[in-house]
Amino acid sequence: RYGKDPVGELTYAWNVASDTGLFGTELLYINIHPMQQLLKTLRGPLLLRHYERALCDVVADVGADVNKCCEFDHLQGLLTFVPGLGPRKAANLRQRVIQQGSAIPSRRSLLENRFMGPVVYNNAVAFLRIHHFDENSRHQFQMHPLDNTRLHPDVYQKNNWATKIATDALERAEDGTRNREAAGIKALRDVMDNSAQEVQRLFETTKEEWEKRHGPNSFNPAEWDPKVHVPPDFWNDKVEELDLDAFAQMIEQQNGQGKWHSHLEMIKWEFRLPFADPRKPMEVLQGDRLFKLITGETDQSLRPGKELTGKVTGNGDFGSRIKLEGEIPAFISLKNLSDDHVESAEDVVAIGTIVTALVTEVKKDHMTVNMSMKMEDFRKNPSSWERPESLPPLDFYFDATASKAIEDKKVKEREARLEALLLKPTTKIGDGNKRMGRVARRACAHPAFRNARGEDVDKELKEAGPAMVGEALIRPSSKSADSLAIHWMVRDGQIKIIEVNEEDKDNDASIGNVLKVKGESYGSIDELLGRFIAPMNDFVEELTNHRKFVDLPEDEVDEKLRSQKTANPNSIPYSICWMEMHPGYASLRFILSTTPRQHPIGISPNGFVWGTKTYKSLDLLLNDFKKNPKGTSVAKSRSAPLASGSNSGPAGKTSRWGTKRPPAPSAAPPPPQPTWNQPPPPPAQPPIYGQPPHLPPPPTAYGNRPPPPPGPPPQYPGQQYPYQRPPPPPYNR
Repeated sequence: RYGKDPVGELTYAWNVASDTGLFGTELLYINIHPMQQLLKTLRGPLLLRHYERALCDVVADVGADVNKCCEFDHLQGLLTFVPGLGPRKAANLRQRVIQQGSAIPSRRSLLENRFMGPVVYNNAVAFLRIHHFDENSRHQFQMHPLDNTRLHPDVYQKNNWATKIATDALERAEDGTRNREAAGIKALRDVMDNSAQEVQRLFETTKEEWEKRHGPNSFNPAEWDPKVHVPPDFWNDKVEELDLDAFAQMIEQQNGQGKWHSHLEMIKWEFRLPFADPRKPMEVLQGDRLFKLITGETDQSLRPGKELTGKVTGNGDFGSRIKLEGEIPAFISLKNLSDDHVESAEDVVAIGTIVTALVTEVKKDHMTVNMSMKMEDFRKNPSSWERPESLPPLDFYFDATASKAIEDKKVKEREARLEALLLKPTTKIGDGNKRMGRVARRACAHPAFRNARGEDVDKELKEAGPAMVGEALIRPSSKSADSLAIHWMVRDGQIKIIEVNEEDKDNDASIGNVLKVKGESYGSIDELLGRFIAPMNDFVEELTNHRKFVDLPEDEVDEKLRSQKTANPNSIPYSICWMEMHPGYASLRFILSTTPRQHPIGISPNGFVWGTKTYKSLDLLLNDFKKNPKGTSVAKSRSAPLASGSNSGPAGKTSRWGTKRPPAPSAAPPPPQPTWNQPPPPPAQPPIYGQPPHLPPPPTAYGNRPPPPPGPPPQYPGQQYPYQRPPPPPYNR
């Protein structure tokens, strides 16, 4: 659908509202410029405003077919951007047309059927096209040929100037009143057919002359514009024979209706090119554009001198085949495998080995890359490689001195990296059969991976500022040789480090095929970022946008809660803020009596964690908090003694310090004596909740009493009670 009608698809994406009720947020995920991310803090209101203006301009240029927009859901967004309509009027128009059950036959019917008012009709009708009509409908109408043009009905219905121009161009006399409308429509069709034939003749003549001068197949129809490239003397259609200047002067002098010369010129060109699309037709994909769409790489990201990492997929007589990140094929010839002479590629690299090489040439027509592993190429300065022509040239104010200093710094870093590649990592087996020691470098070309220390990764995230909030960088962990560390920037200046265990590794320098975080398995770094980091970013956004969240330090939040408690002593004020000492955790702070308290709130991919429970939304967590502000663990500890039937104080009152541990028996209890034929002793204390009166004591699991004697359970007259399941209490009547 996007290839057939890109404007319709973009307007349809605009009409999808976000959770906050804001339209157009789906378009923010479209990358239209490589520097778009620099506007991350302002891209919401700024980009949406410009997107809306651009869509309004394009819809006004190409028009909107009313019947198609009402019939197909994916085209309904075009009506929203028609000048004069807007979201509400467009939705009302579409609903009225659907309720009618038939298509709109003409522009005039929009006003006759009261689909819109006179003012809205006058503003929007010139941009509405009546082109698609249901031929199988029971009601057949003769479509007006000018209803599919940019002409306003004022020039061909109210004033009837377009019909007069067509009639005069064909040198026909106006018929009587009865047949005037039908004769006018026939004249319009004939003069538009005559102009269309003239446009086709001029196109073929221009193409023939162009190919005679510049060779066959050199003419580009998309670049030919008859309004610009064809002089007026070359037009031979019927409309060109009329003097529109004199006609406009006559209208101005006799009728006193103002200057209409521009409208008359527009009538002439709409006869020739009715509602011509100003957009260029889609070109055949080839060259740089095709390479970018297939591989996702540009001259900025993939150019000679770029250092990349890939996996050897095969060795041949002429070199090795490499598979780069993004499934881009590459090739290293025998002469570029090493500085020394190489007889066979297998002597240098084996299939499945992860190698790091330099790009020497990008063959976009063949969708492949030539690379080199020679140390001579690695030690070249970056400026010595050929600069692609598509990149902007270096201007007069380019600071060559600063560039040389940056290059020298990168050369030193490259030398250190080359030395690290030659070093073999030493590991040892630690506790839990984990290989201790850190691999110096991982062969990973993922944009979120860094072969750096934790301090360097934190520095990179913090220096980027708010633009990196929600992003995550991954590095090799220093705890073990088979683990990674995720540096997740929760908010500006706060970074949480998450440990990732690797399994099923091809070699020491590769990333594990299975990545585990807290028992959950992930198949790649992209899946780890998409299923682990992205959901937590959504919950962070929900937290920061909640009505109870305050972006203040914990001390200031406590002072705010104290003032609220003083103003309303019977309330329990509470707020949520970030925990300063523990990145990635929120603090639910509240006051019951006088002292501020808190509950730590964790954030996981499954929701918000409070105690042992996980909540899908913050509102559900707060609902449980309102029911029990002291926490779920307190409620469980206080309800446990009641369920067990044990007393920790007078009258069974629970101690504030919890249930005491029962003392160990000094001697083994005496063996139980059967008491089936004896009446039960009178109760010495009130019956325990959940047990009927005059029953034997519960089994050992309910207390420290001896177990019941063996044999069948006793039978009681009346209602029968199972021995190990007491009936419901009689207090619920």
